[in-house]
Amino acid sequence: MNARVILLLAASLLGGCKLMTKKEQPAVQPTATESSQPRYWGEIGNDSVFAYTLKNSRGMEATILNYGGTLARLLVPDRTGQPGDVVLGFDSLSGYLQPGNPYFGALIGRYSNRIGGARFKLDGVTYQLAANDHGNSLHGGLKGFDKVIWTVEAHTDSSLQLAYQSRDGEEGYPGNLLVKVIYTVTADNGLRIDYAATTDKPTPVNLTNHAYFNLSAGSDSTILGEKLVLHADQYTEVNDRLIPTGRLPAVDHTPMDFRVAKPIGQDIGQVPGGYDHNWVLHPAGDSLRLAAEVYDSLSGRQMKVFTTQPGIQFYTGNFLDGSLRGKQGRRYIQHSALCLETQHFPDSPNQPGFPGTILRPGETYHQTTVYQFSAK
Repeated sequence: MNARVILLLAASLLGGCKLMTKKEQPAVQPTATESSQPRYWGEIGNDSVFAYTLKNSRGMEATILNYGGTLARLLVPDRTGQPGDVVLGFDSLSGYLQPGNPYFGALIGRYSNRIGGARFKLDGVTYQLAANDHGNSLHGGLKGFDKVIWTVEAHTDSSLQLAYQSRDGEEGYPGNLLVKVIYTVTADNGLRIDYAATTDKPTPVNLTNHAYFNLSAGSDSTILGEKLVLHADQYTEVNDRLIPTGRLPAVDHTPMDFRVAKPIGQDIGQVPGGYDHNWVLHPAGDSLRLAAEVYDSLSGRQMKVFTTQPGIQFYTGNFLDGSLRGKQGRRYIQHSALCLETQHFPDSPNQPGFPGTILRPGETYHQTTVYQFSAK
């Protein structure tokens, strides 16, 4: 990330979580070249949706919508230098607005993943959330950050800064939360995502991006043949509703062991429903560390995931069933893509043994994830 973008993020947080009216919101800085100017995508009520393209000189491009902060396209070269779109999604806004959209490429919050029983207790007060997943709360509720219009605060050829003000009581969460997210396409073919947030009341915060990756760019209809490494020796055990039990079993001698590269499909039949679990990353800390590696032998594309987060959710598109038609009319069947959502653990507000997710006034939430691409 260049110094200018870092300064933008720092400056945006100095004002704390003061809520701005629409007239007070900063104007978009006109620093993108003509080829990277935003493209009109449609309307949602009185709001216009635009697509913003970020690129580098090595053939990598990312297209992001101000609706949901959605990563709608990610072009990455294969071993021959041919770029291909490695994320699932839709060709038009109507696809993202349909009820069956499974969060393709969206920013997730105020709390990514699940909160058991759609409630939590904080400082002696119980907060009730929307129960949108078998009695639990999933990905922020009925209208999470994936379904709102984000304010574009800055746009250059290689970076996009977004902001969203989540009001006190929105989806049941306490506190006015000011969120900043910066997407950057780096010179070495990385997609870097920096998250920051401040609040005026204690509140749980857990932000991520829900990109669905298929490194073959659709040449292979599933990701079962792609090889995965997860640099983790524990995972969070879950019940039949995918809520953590609080136990962190070792991956040794289980289908959850990806410490050495293996095809995703090798042991998936031994996992009821497919992979949809959080792996525990070590060592914990604030620095970027390698969490996962994926390799597609068909295209030669390789993706490495670096993060400051303590966990990573590996999901194999288990609920895709072919009913959704995506880009170029392609049907998205089960296991069409994989997700590697860097995060804090699911249900942490109800699990005292997990790393804490409560942000308090005067503190700044800050996490970074980089999806780094190469080909061999």
